[in-house]
Amino acid sequence: MGPARTNRVGRCAGVDRGRWRRIASQTGRSITVWAVSTLTMLVLAGILPDFRLRSADGDSATDIAVTAALGAGAFGLLSALVWPLLVRLLLLVPALVLGLLVFFLNGALLWVALWVNPVERGSAAPQTAVVVAAVMSAVASATGAALAVRDDDAYRRRLYRLAHRRHRTGPPCPSTPGTLFLQLDGVGYDVLLDAVGKGLMPTVARWLGRDGGRADGGRADGKSAGRGDGKRDDGGGAGEGGHGGARGRRATHRLTCWRTDWSSQTGASQLGILHGSNFDVPAFRWYEKARREVMVCNRPTSAAELQARAIERTGHAGLLAGDGASRGNLFSGGAEEQALVLSIATRRRGPLNRSRAGYFAYFSDPANAVRTALSFVAEAGREIVQSTRARFTKQRPRVSRGGLYPFVRAFATVVERDVVVAAVMGDLLAGRTAVYADLVAYDEVAHHSGPTSRDAEKVLQRLDRALALIEKVAEHAPRPYRIVVLSDHGQSPGETFRSRYGLTLGDLVRAGCGLPVPRRARRTRSGAEARAAVRAALRRPVEEGAEHYRPTRGSEPVVLASGNLGLISFPDVPHRMTKEEIDARHPALLPTLANHPGIGFLLVRSERHGGVVLGAHGAEIPLAELDDNPGPLAPFGPGAADAVRRTHTFPHTADIMVNSAYDPADGEVLAFEEQIGSHGGLGGAQSRAFLLSPLALSPPVAEDAELVGAEQVHHVLRRWLNESGSTRAPEEPRRERAA
Repeated sequence: MGPARTNRVGRCAGVDRGRWRRIASQTGRSITVWAVSTLTMLVLAGILPDFRLRSADGDSATDIAVTAALGAGAFGLLSALVWPLLVRLLLLVPALVLGLLVFFLNGALLWVALWVNPVERGSAAPQTAVVVAAVMSAVASATGAALAVRDDDAYRRRLYRLAHRRHRTGPPCPSTPGTLFLQLDGVGYDVLLDAVGKGLMPTVARWLGRDGGRADGGRADGKSAGRGDGKRDDGGGAGEGGHGGARGRRATHRLTCWRTDWSSQTGASQLGILHGSNFDVPAFRWYEKARREVMVCNRPTSAAELQARAIERTGHAGLLAGDGASRGNLFSGGAEEQALVLSIATRRRGPLNRSRAGYFAYFSDPANAVRTALSFVAEAGREIVQSTRARFTKQRPRVSRGGLYPFVRAFATVVERDVVVAAVMGDLLAGRTAVYADLVAYDEVAHHSGPTSRDAEKVLQRLDRALALIEKVAEHAPRPYRIVVLSDHGQSPGETFRSRYGLTLGDLVRAGCGLPVPRRARRTRSGAEARAAVRAALRRPVEEGAEHYRPTRGSEPVVLASGNLGLISFPDVPHRMTKEEIDARHPALLPTLANHPGIGFLLVRSERHGGVVLGAHGAEIPLAELDDNPGPLAPFGPGAADAVRRTHTFPHTADIMVNSAYDPADGEVLAFEEQIGSHGGLGGAQSRAFLLSPLALSPPVAEDAELVGAEQVHHVLRRWLNESGSTRAPEEPRRERAA
């Protein structure tokens, strides 16, 4: 026998020994989990009165133990074999309902396990079966995880099961690095810096080379540490003089502030980041006259239409085209693998709706389902307690947090987070080239509790733990990964327009148009001032009683709100109205809006100047002159004029664009929606997002340059994908230029 043959035989023998060791290890773990489940069932039978493992005549201890062992084994088999089929059938059920059903489905499996038990001794009341099944699933899951801690192969297999994936046969993954883009929805640059300084996000602090304390003199306003004007900030650059590398461990990431477009919201930002163009997305919701339809970014039909328009404009599928994955996003980015993606939610082809596939992947493991359901209930209860405390302590500002909101919050902060994180872990272990995932938890809570509230800080802590878990999983991936964390916008605090002035933007518009205003609004000081402004503009005496002016039939405007950005459209006029046309129809409307203390500025089209910005006291600045004379845009800082000019070029810009007032001293805006943390317009932290990138990647922008707009962020991410050498990003998209 030659040396080569001997080596081959030796390798084969080694492979066989390794295979048998894995089989023995798996068998030992399965037996241990079965034994622990049996013991758990015995303990529960002794505690719960409606759960028994013996016949009515009584049995020996051996008979009871056999009954428990058979019942635990049957329950484990049913959970492994039947549960995935049940979840697949229930994908037609809304995800929120599915999360609540898992208790009862798990209890039903236990009841069936006792029923098929050949010794026919066990029984349980339906409500008790739910409790027993939940406890047994949790204990079995914890036992399996504990046994697999020191076994890397078992750990990887368990993580695959979390995302309902299996190891793929075929060529090995390339050694070139993959890229994971994690979007922390609504977490602004200032909020991230503050959270790191307070020790709320130790994972991010470690990446930036922090020991948990500030290395920038303690400021969180973006002046000394973050350059709130949107300039590049390579915080944490090892040896680069950044604010994050001043002390502590060596940094691995840099922190950069980027400035959003005027429409500072997820729809516009994510469309630009993933597809390279957010042209003609003036707000979160707007009225399109040609279609006679209100477009809403988080409506599936609207998301699909916006994605199709962006693909047509740019000529490519998106950032993730090829071997990419899109998880929990509004848009697909051209990814091959999509789950929980809104733009495909209306598709009905195929055996399984791909937008719901992520739920199946996660809930197919009953232990995951039970754990998430328990966390869901706990989070809903936490919200009820927190909102009750805010109401009794008369916290200001405050908005209503009743109705279904506790369940909406629990879904965003628990179910969506768990499902997306599990899907991302599966993508990493599958070796995908590029993954983009959105975690919406902070944004949802900050809207109702405030961007810097204790409630929001707790969410930031949980998000940081999710980052740590994903980082740990990436160490077990078949290829190295570069983790990029970014946000789509920030949030600005402030009370609502309605709570401060007693009327909504719609009420104010109706007053300016001479339409009847609700009695609630008429009795407020702001409502009385609005009516006085209308009468003055119409040269009518200030008096009570019926309105003297009535618009023509069908001319009532459509008023929509996107955070502190308002949009007013006249649906009976097919084109975008000019200032002159609006004044001719409603002489009091523009003066009423521009002079209201809660309004910062207006944007309208002008026959003479093309476009003008209107402000209080008759301010009227043509767009071409804003650089020399910003007028009412001055408080909004640098970049505001460019953002307004760009939006003016959009075909679907509203007849009147309204931005609320902004106080630079405290950073507060006035939301036209019922939100005390808002975004969507200009003013404050909402326009300052962040980009946290590994130092192994090139800097996002050149020294002292600004990173402005979601489309520029797209170009940066494309460049990083090209740098990895593992994929060739799509060609440079065609860019829409301002007229």
